[in-house]
Amino acid sequence: MVRINQNTLHRTTKHTTRALAAIFRIIFLIAFSYILLYPVIFMIANAIKTRPDVMNPAVKWISHSPSFYSFKLAFRGMQYPKALRNTLIFSILSGLIQVFTCAFYSYGISRFKMKINGLLTFFLILIILVPDIVLIMPRITNFRHMDFFGILGLISKLTGRELRPNLTDTLWCFYLPSIFGVGLKSGILMYIYIQFFKGLPVELEEAAWLDGAGPFKTFFSIIIPSSGVVILTVTIFSVVWHWNDWLLPTMYTTNNFTLSSQLYNAETVISIWARNHNITINTTLSYGVELCACILFIIPPLAMYLLMQRKFIQSIDRVGIVG
Repeated sequence: MVRINQNTLHRTTKHTTRALAAIFRIIFLIAFSYILLYPVIFMIANAIKTRPDVMNPAVKWISHSPSFYSFKLAFRGMQYPKALRNTLIFSILSGLIQVFTCAFYSYGISRFKMKINGLLTFFLILIILVPDIVLIMPRITNFRHMDFFGILGLISKLTGRELRPNLTDTLWCFYLPSIFGVGLKSGILMYIYIQFFKGLPVELEEAAWLDGAGPFKTFFSIIIPSSGVVILTVTIFSVVWHWNDWLLPTMYTTNNFTLSSQLYNAETVISIWARNHNITINTTLSYGVELCACILFIIPPLAMYLLMQRKFIQSIDRVGIVG
């Protein structure tokens, strides 16, 4: 009888412990989700409020008379279609270029034994550690007077004619760093590629070499098809980082503004547009318009993530990015 009671007590204690753990896990997930979603809920709730709702202290979250007029002002004030097109052409396309070039360079570093591998690794770590804000002024100066090893500058001094082109406000300010593997956070992308390539079986490449394939053919026919997981991970990282970056578009462009640069100067940009169209935006309305601009900015990457969520989580797990 004592043994039966002890077994029953043990099972009861075990079930109680599991139930308490499940309750604690649910409470933790709800609290954590609320912390993550609170900014988005706050933006949506306040973006659709009208002036009476804002002035009414009883209205906290749910508006009595929701209005989407602020979204209309934000959409037009940011010149959303033009800014979205510039974002895709300048930022996103350069990020996709970087996905390929970083894979190409990373494969060479991880697979071929060269005397300068240590130096290349040092430069790779340096790219990761040095922030872009430190290099922004030298880059702008270089793009305003583009030169290669000082050759064009020397010819300009001899001929008296300026031959160094000004590449600011052009696609090349974004594409050239991506092509040469020194673009936005390229060091992190190359590090992810290198760790993945080191885990690929060498036998796959050796079999290709025995069949007469060279390094380039091996890379395009063996490595790239076998690296779909890491390519997906790097692509999402690169696209999101380029989408959110406002520093480089603000510094490199004067007319072709992207969505990030428009959002960074949302108050000024929307105020100028409203003044040019004889629209009065008071302080209360301006607050809601800026929140609408933030919502319009996060919708495209959020939609991309929702569509690719399952594959992205699986790719993160297989690539082994932890900690």
